[in-house]
Amino acid sequence: MTGHMRAVMSGHAYPHTRLNAASTYLVVPPVFHENDDMTTEIKMQAPICPQLAPQRVRHPLKARLLQVRKITCLTPRMVRVTFHGRDLGDFISASFDDHMKLFFPPDGQPIVPTNTPEGPRFAEGTVRPPARDYTPRYYREATRELDIDFVLHGDGPAASWVAGATEGDELVVAGPRGSFVMTPNFDWQLMIGDETALPAIGRRLEELPAAAKAYVIALVENAAEEQAFQTQAQVNITWLHREGSSESEQALVNAVRTFALPAGEGYIWGAGQAAHMRAISQYLLEEKGIDKSRVRISNYWKPGSPQE
Repeated sequence: MTGHMRAVMSGHAYPHTRLNAASTYLVVPPVFHENDDMTTEIKMQAPICPQLAPQRVRHPLKARLLQVRKITCLTPRMVRVTFHGRDLGDFISASFDDHMKLFFPPDGQPIVPTNTPEGPRFAEGTVRPPARDYTPRYYREATRELDIDFVLHGDGPAASWVAGATEGDELVVAGPRGSFVMTPNFDWQLMIGDETALPAIGRRLEELPAAAKAYVIALVENAAEEQAFQTQAQVNITWLHREGSSESEQALVNAVRTFALPAGEGYIWGAGQAAHMRAISQYLLEEKGIDKSRVRISNYWKPGSPQE
């Protein structure tokens, strides 16, 4: 594996062990629970008990016209845009991995659809602007502010809009249509993803209670792209770095394959590049035999597709 891996627990980095004379190194992560009697693996092969099963919640689908209040650079490749507006008065986002559509008109002038019982409708003859899915990162009801994080890559409509966005700019957003609500009461949960999954991962970690345990395996470009998350939970984050190497793209899959399942009732969530997520899903469901009710893996993007 090229690039490097770094493990962090409760905000503290563990000492690293250098593998060779080059800049490649591996940080030794904390020792995960061993399962010599295979009890945990057998448990993970059984369906989730009803008390822990995720719940699907539907929301009225509504389009909203929002204004940019603030733009914050989180890392060299991640920008947070804070939106606000009266239309957020009835906004609902019940789960950390909710997604909503953002509409990016080519000329920068928002086209506001009409909200109907069937959902937003653009006027007849209107060209529907390009839309992309994004995670509601944080909503402050008191001030009607909504944070959305953007990964800066490519030259698509979203990347172009963010690059030129300024305070006061307007954008139409729609959704979330529904939420997949997961209880925090698992003994442990594993979260897997690349930069595109970090908004959901960060929100989940910040919403977990103090008794929760979470493990994160995240692939980013380099150390400058690592993020710090404020959380009460017991969290272990393993950062994997591409460092510009194509070989390191498999690092995320390899790290999941070497992850030792902790003891107890667990749940696994993942999102990111489609090929990586398919490989991870195949490993978890087919090779490990983990029951599908304990796994939620989403394909957020694939190379060559207009996802940015």
